[in-house]
Amino acid sequence: MPLNWFKLSLQLNKFPINRAQKLLDKIREIPEDNYEDYLESKKFEILDFHLKNNSFYREFCEKDNFEKWEEVPVLQKAELQQKLKTRLSKNFKKRNIYVGKTSGSSGEPFIFAKDRFCHALSWAGFQDRYQWHGIDLNKSLQARFYGIPLDLYGNLQERFKDRISLRRRFNIFDLSDGKMEIFLERFQKSKFDYINGYTSAILLFAKFLKSRKLQLKEVCPSLKLCIVTSERLFKEDRELIESAIGVPVINEYGASEVGLIAFEDEHKNWIVNSEDLYVEILDENNKPVPNGQEGRVVITSLYNLAHPMIRYDIGDTGILSEKSTPKTPVLQKLIGRTNDVARLANGKLVPGLTFYYVTKTIIEDNGNIKEFVVAQTEPDKFKIDYVSEKAFTENQIERILRAIEKYVGKDLKVLFERKEVLDRDKSGKLKQFTSRI
Repeated sequence: MPLNWFKLSLQLNKFPINRAQKLLDKIREIPEDNYEDYLESKKFEILDFHLKNNSFYREFCEKDNFEKWEEVPVLQKAELQQKLKTRLSKNFKKRNIYVGKTSGSSGEPFIFAKDRFCHALSWAGFQDRYQWHGIDLNKSLQARFYGIPLDLYGNLQERFKDRISLRRRFNIFDLSDGKMEIFLERFQKSKFDYINGYTSAILLFAKFLKSRKLQLKEVCPSLKLCIVTSERLFKEDRELIESAIGVPVINEYGASEVGLIAFEDEHKNWIVNSEDLYVEILDENNKPVPNGQEGRVVITSLYNLAHPMIRYDIGDTGILSEKSTPKTPVLQKLIGRTNDVARLANGKLVPGLTFYYVTKTIIEDNGNIKEFVVAQTEPDKFKIDYVSEKAFTENQIERILRAIEKYVGKDLKVLFERKEVLDRDKSGKLKQFTSRI
């Protein structure tokens, strides 16, 4: 009997995936007519839990009960930029939770936590959605277009996780034509079932295939699907990727701190996760807007007992379709999450999200770094503007420069400027990386 690699990898890390999948099945059996009652009871249940068991959240709310959901304050990322241990609920410690760092793609990084069951439930949701398209996380081999930590421990840890999760990583820190040729050779030699990764990296690979007048499906006949994530997917880019790769492109919307937010079905309807999340679209006064109107995406994690994610402003703007129902909300449009590509003088192309790996080297569990943005001003010059309680130390600057050399390239000039506030776009969102060349 073949091993279930996906389940095994979670069980090895003490995440109760079997229990999570049973709960997910139970939630999905709730009839549409009763689903609003389910959401209403779960969101007040998680709210009451954190008001009783989380001193950080109780202090943030400034009261210990709410009669109306609209009265619950919206949680901003800036409020979470403090030591994790001050934000954990009673009886949760680092030894019995999952700890992660946000990508900082909005420019506001922080460290977050989930209890083990909540984390398993997130993965059960991913497994369920992938099965819509014939992808089984226990058996299907993934070509993974992501970055990877380049320090020895982080690199080995990630590669081990890849191995037991049936993922083979394509390092996207260099997307020059020479590296693309190596990517192509790997597809010729392996039976990949699907591609998953950053939109910008997959798009560049698709353009490379087009320039070679190749379709990837002909080179790797086992390919069934391409899943793009983390960055905005434009209509013309989807068409180019589908043409060059030869399989359907599916748009995934998620965030590490809350898990899967929305996933496209076979009809390209962007179905919002309503099982373990409650997703609202709010106006500038934190009031819900009617379906069909644009607003801020605000999310409540219904099962995270370790850390409150209640009416959490994810930093994106979106629209829910008018055909949405409580059980099946449909995301009509997501605004934001576009990412530029850094182009170096030697021809190397580096996705903007690479700078997540750079900044991750100095994101510490102390809340000092509040916001940052990176701009490329010339082929060999970058500028980092940041807001922090204290200026970067020489040691921190040295660590950033070493990380830039490791992840981006050598002989680059970097200017640092500490600011009181950073410039935002008209939606109020920061863009972590921008190319000005």
